Amino acid sequence: MSPLLRKVKTASGATAVQIVVKEGRKNRIIEHLGSAHDEAGLAVLMAAGRAKLVPPDQQMLDFSAATPTQPAVVTGSSSALLVEVVRAAWKALGFDVVGDEAFFQLVLARLVEPTSMLDSARVLTELGIVPVHRARMHRCLARIAGRGYRDQLAAACYGHATRDGDVTLVMYDVTTLHFEVEHEDKLRKVGYSKERRVDPQIIVGLLVDRHGFPLEIGSWEGNKTETHTIIPIINQSHDPTPARRSGGGRRRRHAVDDQPPNTSRGGIGFIVGSRPVKAPGDLAKHFRWHGGRVH
Repeated sequence: MSPLLRKVKTASGATAVQIVVKEGRKNRIIEHLGSAHDEAGLAVLMAAGRAKLVPPDQQMLDFSAATPTQPAVVTGSSSALLVEVVRAAWKALGFDVVGDEAFFQLVLARLVEPTSMLDSARVLTELGIVPVHRARMHRCLARIAGRGYRDQLAAACYGHATRDGDVTLVMYDVTTLHFEVEHEDKLRKVGYSKERRVDPQIIVGLLVDRHGFPLEIGSWEGNKTETHTIIPIINQSHDPTPARRSGGGRRRRHAVDDQPPNTSRGGIGFIVGSRPVKAPGDLAKHFRWHGGRVH
């Protein structure tokens, strides 16, 4: 064990300074440096003891330096790692083709905390990012539509999906988003709602590859039949074979059959998975007499 300095009160009330080494539970005195009756004398003995403990070629730390009396105050924080990971994924997917920092900040804020555009500045500030001006965010919304950001990102997604795989089979499904407004407009219209709502709504469709990676997204009027959205969104992509999981398979299957073939891409094949109400006649007869096993 390394030798240590020890201060011990004596019977006379003085303070003795010793150099000791710990052996088990006891301290063995190596050298008694002296006793001090005041703070000044004690400081001299402690300084002499430290000098003996430090090797000649080693610099000694100044333990007598004053320690701060005020507690540390956190003036800010930064989520630099989170921002770096999102930005790296952004570039890896090829989304930097857009080249719009305001757009990236809006997407980043939305990923971290779904909130309004006006509140995005708060989210970005908490992440340690200096947000762009509010007016620049407003102008970004116009650029998104005017410069075709969605098409550029969809092309980047398609390139990423086909880099190490293929899109000969894709999955497609839709959902509805309702709005608590009284009157319809060109997009928000009353239609069939899976949630049994009567508010104006829109149809949102998402096309993904077989691994669930998004390829295309589209929106349509709320009263539009979802089967009429399949062909348009696939035509936005390349030449996949869509797989559709839904009920009402016959009605949806005929809706796809009725669409004009895409002769430029050799037509579009499809797979419809549905939950039949009852088995066809020949199978029902077999199940009745032979059980549920088909040989």
